[in-house]
Amino acid sequence: MLTLLKMVFLMFLGLSAGGMIAAGVFAFLAIIGVFPRLIGKTGTREHILFYETAIILGGIAGNLMDLFRFPIPFGGAVVLGIFGLSVGVFIGCLIMSLAETLKTLPVIVRRIHLAVGFQYLILGIALGKCSGALLYFFRGMGS
Repeated sequence: MLTLLKMVFLMFLGLSAGGMIAAGVFAFLAIIGVFPRLIGKTGTREHILFYETAIILGGIAGNLMDLFRFPIPFGGAVVLGIFGLSVGVFIGCLIMSLAETLKTLPVIVRRIHLAVGFQYLILGIALGKCSGALLYFFRGMGS
């Protein structure tokens, strides 16, 4: 009985932590303007409820696909191709939103009085991200 109670508690704790992380990621994407920019560019403001529903269902589907393995019986390559294209478009939109956000960096640098070394700070962040990604993929951590 104690083992079952411990398993239920761990399951609840894990799902709660995952929900908080997902909420943080979605809030980050909304704050940097990915979703409002896409809605503005496509001129589909009247479909905001659809966008909200699609974002929530996409997050739930992503979590389920991460937890469980769903076989794709037919047309798996086509489905993966469409998924890959969709993810690529989304990442492109995310990068453009971040690029617009980076225009605020000179203002922040002036406000915190960072006179020299800002380019090295950005270079350090980029090199850290690159080396982390290379370690992740070359050491087989992604599989």
